[in-house]
Amino acid sequence: MRIALYQPDIPQNTGTILRLAACMDVAIDLIGPAGFDLSDRSLRRAGLDYLDHVDITRHKSWDAFYAGHTAQSPPSRLILMTTKASTRHIDFEFHGSDTLMFGRESAGVPENVASAADHALKIAIDNNLRSLNVAVSVAMTLGEALRQTNGFPPP
Repeated sequence: MRIALYQPDIPQNTGTILRLAACMDVAIDLIGPAGFDLSDRSLRRAGLDYLDHVDITRHKSWDAFYAGHTAQSPPSRLILMTTKASTRHIDFEFHGSDTLMFGRESAGVPENVASAADHALKIAIDNNLRSLNVAVSVAMTLGEALRQTNGFPPP
């Protein structure tokens, strides 16, 4: 299981997600350019000393990430989390090799990125509201994916 963050905007959210990934032993792909310097001390502050325990791969661009992703053997499925999807994450069957991708806090992902995903999912929320914080979305989606695949770290 991997988490891919497409051009993240907010260092505190990214740091929180990196900390989650470290605790769940899940690798992270950071797809640039980010909306902040990835060495920003806010990122380090949010991630605390957990950053040394997470497998982070940095990609300069979407094209660089996608070239590496599609070259994997066997290729993993790219699962995009988006408010525009019709399938709920709790109605989807995850695989342990899936890559869960989350877009920018400010704009999601562009159409070419969305169309490259193997599946698009959403978290069902109150219809009167826009979306959840990206770190909360990652935690909810990753939790469900790890539950389904028995992928939580051992006790």
